[in-house]
Amino acid sequence: MNAPLQHTVSPVVRRHLDFKLDQIPRFWFNNDPFRSRMFDALSLTFPEGERYFIKSVRLFRAKINDPALQQRVTDFIQQEAQHGIAHEQMNQQMKLQGMPVDQFIQRLSQVFKHDLTYRSPQFNIAMTAAAEHLTALMAETFYSKKATLATAHPYVRALFAWHAIEEMEHRDVAFDVMQQVAHVPENLRKFSLILISLLMFNFTLYRTQVMLKQDGFTLIQRIKMTAHGLPWFIGKKGILSSMRTAYMDWFKTDFHPNQHAVLEQYQVWVDTLAATGDPIAAGDALWQAASD
Repeated sequence: MNAPLQHTVSPVVRRHLDFKLDQIPRFWFNNDPFRSRMFDALSLTFPEGERYFIKSVRLFRAKINDPALQQRVTDFIQQEAQHGIAHEQMNQQMKLQGMPVDQFIQRLSQVFKHDLTYRSPQFNIAMTAAAEHLTALMAETFYSKKATLATAHPYVRALFAWHAIEEMEHRDVAFDVMQQVAHVPENLRKFSLILISLLMFNFTLYRTQVMLKQDGFTLIQRIKMTAHGLPWFIGKKGILSSMRTAYMDWFKTDFHPNQHAVLEQYQVWVDTLAATGDPIAAGDALWQAASD
């Protein structure tokens, strides 16, 4: 018997949000090159990644008979498209800093095109659902405690806050398409999270190293930065390590994303944006409302 699916919020498409990304410094996370570039490398993934997610879900759209799921898919696609636009703006700032953004994106595009061409639709929707699980967990992890992003620039923190909110809203869409329409085998569903986790981490770390080299840091400096900075992410008490229990829930036979609670400050962000129309103010309110 499945656990109750009690933690749900409806997707809302929000357009034309200005995060003033042209005003952020080069090393926007506490003037820490490694930490800043790790998040930058993650951001680089999103525009092409969001387009891949959209295409993966669209492979099954004609087979969806449930009008409610059809509407959720529509909202999912529109939200993901907006995420791609916003992160392209951040990526443009990296390009202006001399980062090889075009080469990164070209490689990602080739990987996703290969999967969509040569892998089964079931494989692609499973990878999308697994990626949505991973990003929803990161959203919860980054914003559940105030200290995590305390020294991040408020404009970038606001960008990721908005992304986190919308991950809460549509985290179940690809999963429901995968289960209700694609009928993905359990072994493939479980394997997909392992594969996407390895790919995302390795690509992120590789791009971080390339960007730090472009910033002018020597190999020895980059090795020292990585040894010092990586434990913040995946060390024994790392921020990503802290989500291991929720991460492992994916491998339960009766798992569903909505068994996990929505980010506690979700409504604070929604209400602040409604009152101010300012996504930066909403992002700051979300961060301020996190536990100490």
